[in-house]
Amino acid sequence: MTNAEAYDRGFAHLSSHTVGPLLARVRDGSAPRLLDVGCGTGVVTAAALALGAEVTAVDADPAMVELVARRHPYATIRRAALPELPFEDERFDAIAGNFVINHVPDAPAALRELHRVLRPAGTLALTWWKGDEMTATGVFTEAIAAAGVSYDFPPRPFTAHDTPERFTALLERAGFAEAAVEAIRWRHRADLASWWTDVVEAGGPRFGAIARQPPETVARIRAAYLRLAEPYAREGFPVCAYLARASRPPAAA
Repeated sequence: MTNAEAYDRGFAHLSSHTVGPLLARVRDGSAPRLLDVGCGTGVVTAAALALGAEVTAVDADPAMVELVARRHPYATIRRAALPELPFEDERFDAIAGNFVINHVPDAPAALRELHRVLRPAGTLALTWWKGDEMTATGVFTEAIAAAGVSYDFPPRPFTAHDTPERFTALLERAGFAEAAVEAIRWRHRADLASWWTDVVEAGGPRFGAIARQPPETVARIRAAYLRLAEPYAREGFPVCAYLARASRPPAAA
């Protein structure tokens, strides 16, 4: 289970940059019923509520669900995970998923499920990281290797779909139309010591295991991280995400 408070201080701050583009249809008032899928600590939920949306948020992690429910009593919060959602067909006007599609075990099945719960003419917006430009977490991977630690990272099935061309094709096969993908780049500014603590303490599948290493190993990885991260201390870590938008075709007349 994730440490939701550490995740909120670290990864949620990193991922909040894409919230505005994700919620473009909510901002113009055309999507009052929104599903925040893979809500994490609720950065999308909070922004959508502020725009007047009727928000339903789901996450697989009970710590995340508890935190979002506590913070946002006016949203409907459920524990659920793709590719199975506990909602009737065509329930939502829009769906936003901020860095969740890259974590699901079966992206094609997940997209089919999102298509099912989206109304005709409804819109979908999803983000995922561009791995070779993800410096903010890449320094941890590099630090583990530089420290000489044998470390088996969990498999990432989404890499089979993570280019704009492949993901656009995947959306179309799931029944979506008007699919388009854009790249969003920014610099993630964070205190280097705090970023280390928040990423490691969050307990996620890729870097949470650092904290379970012997203390001398943790210290060696941390020293390598600080050395590798130092060039980004002033300007921030350059990162890049993809944002995909698509719609469910309107119902036939």
